[in-house]
Amino acid sequence: MKKPHILLIYTGGTIGMIRDFSSGTLKAFDFDQLLKQIPELNLLDCSIETISFETPEDSSNLNPSHWGMMAQIIEQHYDKADGFVLLHGSDTMAYSASALSFMLQGLTKPVILTGSQLPIGDLRTDAKENLITAIQLAAMRQESVALIQEVCIYFEYKLYRGNRTTKINAEHFEAFASFNHAPLAESGVHLSFNKGLLWRSKNTQLVVRHQMDAPVILIKIFPGLTPAILDHMLSAPEIRGVVLETFGSGNVPNAQEFLAPIERVISRSIPVVNVTQCSGGSVEQGLYETSSSLMHMGVISGGDMTTEAALTKLMYLIGFNETMEGIREQFAQSLAGEISL
Repeated sequence: MKKPHILLIYTGGTIGMIRDFSSGTLKAFDFDQLLKQIPELNLLDCSIETISFETPEDSSNLNPSHWGMMAQIIEQHYDKADGFVLLHGSDTMAYSASALSFMLQGLTKPVILTGSQLPIGDLRTDAKENLITAIQLAAMRQESVALIQEVCIYFEYKLYRGNRTTKINAEHFEAFASFNHAPLAESGVHLSFNKGLLWRSKNTQLVVRHQMDAPVILIKIFPGLTPAILDHMLSAPEIRGVVLETFGSGNVPNAQEFLAPIERVISRSIPVVNVTQCSGGSVEQGLYETSSSLMHMGVISGGDMTTEAALTKLMYLIGFNETMEGIREQFAQSLAGEISL
């Protein structure tokens, strides 16, 4: 049987750096020499091809145009490759994974993002394990069919659904968590899968949307946020969507002067989505009086979606000119396993 062919895509980030021990500085790693630098990859039962962004970027510099570049590379190589591993900086990895999960509809092949907290050449690096296992996961087959058929993040022994993750730690190797969804797999002596949780698209024909509409604003509600400042933020003429990070199960101050700016932005046919700023849990609009007004004025519940998933899903839906009602209907559906129904 033919070995799976895995395309390794370097977008940037710490995992692509190697330390010059004579000077102590970091320099870009030559991925054409990957097998020489990491001979353990020769033990994997797959072939590996490498490709890199022309200008690799720190993940803090990535924006929706870069997500489009990632989607385009995957689309161009989709028929040839059996799986994709994207090497990515950890800071915005959850945003990219969420965006790609919506942009790549109908996936039947794995797209796994990974990175590291330390450069690949450091003595205590986490880069090698993350890279080797991510490639191994991307190559896994069950009855000649890809075991993983969705966008994931693999980091520190756990495989997560990409649009269910968030970065929780800048210091520890265990940098990511998925509070509202169990890991899809865990790496120990053996790779242990939660096969009942693996996503399967209803459509099996890849449909790629390269454009994401960026004029979306994220506002975290906090004690002391004045109605005047909220109104100023929501009055920007270029805004096409709003994500509110609210208290608890979706609550905001219920004073009319605070709610009025939200009501005005909705009256401009701009969708407003409500997600909780808590690490885990779900928005339940109407559970408390302080969220009932949002529900009645037409704020869209984000359920148990992460902020990253809600933001990129809104960009995705606005990007192909969904109506307000269409966006509301789509937010209530699971397009890529991003929400519990």
